[in-house]
Amino acid sequence: MFEKLQSKIPTLLQAENLSTDEKLKELCLFLKNEIPYYDWVGFYFRNGEKEELKLGPYAGAPTDHEIIPFGKGICGQVALSNSNFVVPDVSAQDNYIACSISVRSEIVVPLFVNGKNIGQIDIDSETPDPFSEADERFLEFVNREVAKIL
Repeated sequence: MFEKLQSKIPTLLQAENLSTDEKLKELCLFLKNEIPYYDWVGFYFRNGEKEELKLGPYAGAPTDHEIIPFGKGICGQVALSNSNFVVPDVSAQDNYIACSISVRSEIVVPLFVNGKNIGQIDIDSETPDPFSEADERFLEFVNREVAKIL
């Protein structure tokens, strides 16, 4: 499944008639629509020089979590660790920010530009433990493609 999707990502991100935010929004919609267990797909970016993340384009239910301090929740932890974070069961996480009671699992993959962590892609799933190493590799690919347009 991921190989087929990978081939479409660069084309989607090179749409000349869209702004960067519009391209990212389209990418989020594409991933949410194509992968059955991706129920919320969004980007968070470092908020200037502040030690916090700011919500960027996303697809899925609205969230109140527009600003996330570094270290708080899964996204905030990834901002500090620079590492992927896969959460098979969000209810088992002490440092978790609940966006929706229906979310069962989450994957967050940092986004690097010139070696610097500038944000991340965040995916919530209502399916328990759906994420595999294949999801991690796919989302790393997605972020490498996104980095080319930032």
